Amino acid sequence: MRSNNIPLRKCVGCGARKPKSDLIRIVKKEENGKINIFVSSGHAEGRGAYICRSVDCLIKAKKARRLERAFSGRVDLSVYDDVEKLVNESEQ
Repeated sequence: MRSNNIPLRKCVGCGARKPKSDLIRIVKKEENGKINIFVSSGHAEGRGAYICRSVDCLIKAKKARRLERAFSGRVDLSVYDDVEKLVNESEQ
């Protein structure tokens, strides 16, 4: 049993469980019949998937289509581009 109450989430790229604050959240939200998938900066309502701030995890997730699996649908390449920008910013 954990002694602290840090929420853990599983990375879709590597499968490791890490603190929520260390991961990037991608959100699927349906509004007025339209489905939007975007990178969340802070809290956003909707179905979430998490990925490490690592290029390796991003490559694994993209190659294996793990975001598509997590959201049960197509994910635009622009979402991967947005995640890549955040990963590159955090690695500098």
